Amino acid sequence: MADTTAGKVTFVGAGPGAADLLTFRAARAIAEADVVIWAASLVQEEVLRHARADAEILDSAAMSLEDVVAVYERARDSGLKVARIHSGDPALWGGTQEQLDRCAGIGIDTEVVPGVSSFSAVAALAGRELTIPEVAQSVILTRLGGGKTPMPPGEEVREFARHGTTMAVFLSAARSGQLVRELLEGGYPTSTPVVVAYQATWPEELIVRCTIGTLEETVKEHKLWKHTLFLVGPALDAHGTRSHLYHPGHFHGYRKADPQARAELRAARKGGPS
Repeated sequence: MADTTAGKVTFVGAGPGAADLLTFRAARAIAEADVVIWAASLVQEEVLRHARADAEILDSAAMSLEDVVAVYERARDSGLKVARIHSGDPALWGGTQEQLDRCAGIGIDTEVVPGVSSFSAVAALAGRELTIPEVAQSVILTRLGGGKTPMPPGEEVREFARHGTTMAVFLSAARSGQLVRELLEGGYPTSTPVVVAYQATWPEELIVRCTIGTLEETVKEHKLWKHTLFLVGPALDAHGTRSHLYHPGHFHGYRKADPQARAELRAARKGGPS
C-alpha cells in the first residue's frame, strides 16, 4: 500500500528476543510498514504478527547491504514505509550507521526506535543490578578483538578490565580462552563472578553462573559459540551496600531529610562514627 509521501525507513530495535519485549513504538512501526526487513536468525518470528497481512516480508540474512539499499531506493521512489528490524538495540553492533548514512545519501527519511539491549535483559534474568554503590558505578560494553571487525587501539578487553567494574562482553563465546586471559591480564581475580547467557529471553535460553576461573570450561561444557553474552564483575554477587538516594538522611526536591539520619549519613561519608 503506497502513499504520496517520499517514503521512510524506520530502524526498529526488536529487543533481545522475546516478542513481548518490543516497545509500543516498535510494534506500531512494524504495523504501519509496507515492507518489513528482519533477521530471521536473530529475531523471533512472532514479531511479524504486528505486520500487515499485505506487507512485503524480506529476510535480511540473504541480503547484502547493496540489496537492502535497493529496497530503500524503491521505498523512496514509491512512497513506501520500511521497517528494518534489528535484534537488541540498533545503537549496538547492528550495522545501523552505514544504513543511516546511505539513506541520507539517497534522500529518504529515517527514524530509529530503540530496543532493549541483551545486556539489560541478562541482568534482569540474573536478578542483578549492574551498578552497586561502593562496588561498581560503571558498565563497559565491549567485545573481543581478533574477530571479523578489528578493535581500535586501546579498546582491548584487557585494557577495559583494568577498571575492575562491570563488563558486558558480546560476540566472544567462540574465543572463551582468549577472553579469560585478557580478563585476568586486566586485573580481575579468578574468583570474579560471571553470568553466561545464551539466547536470553528465547525459549531455549540458558543462564549459567560461574567465575572467570571456570568461564572457559563452562562455555565448552554447554557448547556455546554464538548468541552468548557475558556479564563480568564484582557487582554480580555484591551485597550489603546501600544507595544514598533512598536513605532517610538524603533530601531532594520531593523529600525532606530526617535530621538525625542526615547527620549520620554525613558522618559516614566522612568516615566518621555513625
